[in-house]
Amino acid sequence: MTRVVVLAATLLVVGQGLPAQGYRLRLDTRMQTAAYRGVEPDSIPTSAAVIGPSGGTETPDGFAVTCDFSAYCRFFRPGASLRSAPLTQQADLTAWGFGVPGVSVRMTGRLLTDLSSADAWPGTEPAVQLLEGYAEYAGAAVTVRGGRQLLSSRLGPAGFDGGRLVLRHQRTGLEAELYGGWSLARATALPITSPVLNPLDEYRPAARGLLLGAAAGWSGAHGSVRADYQRELERDTRYFISERAALSGEFRPARRWSLAAGGEYDIAQGWWGTADAQLRYSAPKLNLSVGGRHYRPYFDLWTIWGAFSPVPYNSAIGSIWVQPTGRLELRANGERYRFAATETSTPLVDVERDGWRTGLGATFTVRPGLTADADLNTEFGPGASSRQLEGAVTYAPSAAFSLSARVASLRRPLELRFDDASVTMVGFDADFALGERLRVGLGAAHFAETRNRPDAATLDWNQTRLYARVTALFGTSADRAPLPPARRSRRSAP
Repeated sequence: MTRVVVLAATLLVVGQGLPAQGYRLRLDTRMQTAAYRGVEPDSIPTSAAVIGPSGGTETPDGFAVTCDFSAYCRFFRPGASLRSAPLTQQADLTAWGFGVPGVSVRMTGRLLTDLSSADAWPGTEPAVQLLEGYAEYAGAAVTVRGGRQLLSSRLGPAGFDGGRLVLRHQRTGLEAELYGGWSLARATALPITSPVLNPLDEYRPAARGLLLGAAAGWSGAHGSVRADYQRELERDTRYFISERAALSGEFRPARRWSLAAGGEYDIAQGWWGTADAQLRYSAPKLNLSVGGRHYRPYFDLWTIWGAFSPVPYNSAIGSIWVQPTGRLELRANGERYRFAATETSTPLVDVERDGWRTGLGATFTVRPGLTADADLNTEFGPGASSRQLEGAVTYAPSAAFSLSARVASLRRPLELRFDDASVTMVGFDADFALGERLRVGLGAAHFAETRNRPDAATLDWNQTRLYARVTALFGTSADRAPLPPARRSRRSAP
């Protein structure tokens, strides 16, 4: 438990000891209890396999097996039930006022651990992680940042240790950006050489990549446009890990109308990536949008997944939100998509290429502070379908207290496997403030799962999970500028 509070205590001491005019420190602690069951590989001699009631090959005790040209048939048995108590503590520190206007320091880190004896919860290594840590100078015309930072653009999120420069011309609305440094692994705050990523084995690069990027944009009263370019190289061989470019923009021809569009091009692969366009109408009690999307998954060149030639799909999307009365909100969305031809032959299987997704929802305000929500989401696509129903009742008489009860049901039939799963969840959540700087949350949820299989490999995953979270705020009041004195308005004579 001592390790859990090291980061929080360190950042708090550092923040209080800084010769700065102000700082803010947010500590967020979350814990839950959970259980899950894995599977264990097993095998039997081919001669011991039998024909089951469904006509397939099984073990004598009823487990479906896969037999090949070897002398053994392989299958999976349910593993032991593992119980864990993962705990995460995240600290966000911002300090400013170092004698130069616009200079600040930002640090975000977290501690992860499993309080149970099983120590089996994934993602808790390494125990200490630095998500962001940089110094920044922010002015009206220029921003300079150095250190570990996360960048989000049309090309997706990117993490790196390095520098970033942004130049602005306020009169014309032009902006230019240049950044570069040693990259982090995708979707993590870890370098690709981290031992935690060992399952990637020999496929991953031997050293961290070098990330370089640039962007240029313009924004005005009726729209904006931005162009991005990004490449990543292996430091030792100078081989490309990725090279991509993107163009995005938004046009606002009228007060309530807007048109947003964007696209990506994978220069290294030589094909178009994801592109989309959306027309939106926004009014106080009505929001409408229609659009289309071309989606293609993206993989780094060093991974093996690009060799499978990922197939894109094209879709049409629409959504509506309407408030017919002051208490009722209705919403709906839908998407129809179709995959491109895979250029493969499957003479024994007729695989669908079309699919659709829909969503319906409503929010009803029973009285001020008491609301009820319901959502139904369905999806049917190649190989599988799903239907999810969610409902919640929330009582929040003030910003200092809220209490909610939730229920959800998910059914997920599979077309190409005999394992149709359904799960039902019932839970509650309470959130309340203990003063201006401390907030506490408690919750519990029970999950009941059913797996419909014709063999003995039915897994029991019923469990009850408990949740707890504590958020504490520390800092000075230097960033809280007082309100200007009120002025009495002059009324014109009738």
